[in-house]
Amino acid sequence: MQSLSRRGFLNFAAKKPEPVGSWLHVNRTAMACRFEVTLPGGDRDGLAVANDALDLVDELEAQLSVFRESSEISFINREAVARAVVIDHSLFDLLLLCRKLCDETEGAFDITAGPLTRCWGFLTRAGRFPAADEIENARSFVGSDKMLLDCQTRSIRFLHEGMELNLGSIGKGYALDRVATSLRARTASALLNAGASSFYALGAGDRVEGWSVGIRDPRNKMRRLARLRLRDCALSTSGSEEQFFEHDGKRYGHIIDPRSGWPAQHVTSVSVVAQSAATSDALATAFYIGGREVAEKYCAANPEVMVIMLETGAGSPLTIGSNRGCRIEQI
Repeated sequence: MQSLSRRGFLNFAAKKPEPVGSWLHVNRTAMACRFEVTLPGGDRDGLAVANDALDLVDELEAQLSVFRESSEISFINREAVARAVVIDHSLFDLLLLCRKLCDETEGAFDITAGPLTRCWGFLTRAGRFPAADEIENARSFVGSDKMLLDCQTRSIRFLHEGMELNLGSIGKGYALDRVATSLRARTASALLNAGASSFYALGAGDRVEGWSVGIRDPRNKMRRLARLRLRDCALSTSGSEEQFFEHDGKRYGHIIDPRSGWPAQHVTSVSVVAQSAATSDALATAFYIGGREVAEKYCAANPEVMVIMLETGAGSPLTIGSNRGCRIEQI
């Protein structure tokens, strides 16, 4: 995926369950982060299972990365303005989900926002303060309503030249979902994580109450903001404490609001629990941008989504919604 993460790399501290026996941890670098699979050590096929899971992540990166000219996403970005491009069934379903989430979050989540990330220099990790006309020009290429998806032909077409897709804000979660699906027939329990910012808890580990995962306080990484127990659900976070620059004494983070063209300012970190890691990944970005109002509206209409949000300047986080697979141990 993109080398600049859409969220901080170190927002979560995963505490593995207190072992009854042993646990197998297998990791690999992919999508510009470390993917890790944790399985019961007593499974004689555990290493093969984990490596097969990570092979799938590699395949998905080859399909989804905007930094690979040979990827399906790069092909779409080159060709979709000139003609309708027929795409892989699973990728088409992912793009449908992205458009749905864009609508449901009032445009706060939008996979066409790449021109704005590029404009602010974050695509190459070289943050810069652009001129107002540069921002407006980049905004003219942004908007999922300009992305035409034809369900009959399973094709995509762009309405305007200069548009591009970037799945950096959902790709890691989508990969975790695909891995979890592949693992269900081979193991009853696993903890999957991507870059320590997105998790999928399959089963409950060795404890009935689930896997223990701590959310780090972005203001002090030696402290936890909260501790959760997860079972058969996903957890993702967004924050800008790792990627930002300062201009005229003001701090600008790397998560850009596609509606305004400017970096989001009102939230310090957001953690989202949902049944799907792709959904929690996307919503963490959306709620970081849209804040409490967007999160409350979404959770009111969508059960099984829980949000832990630390607003800028707040002393403690607030919680919105709930998820049956998640229990808050400490906040």
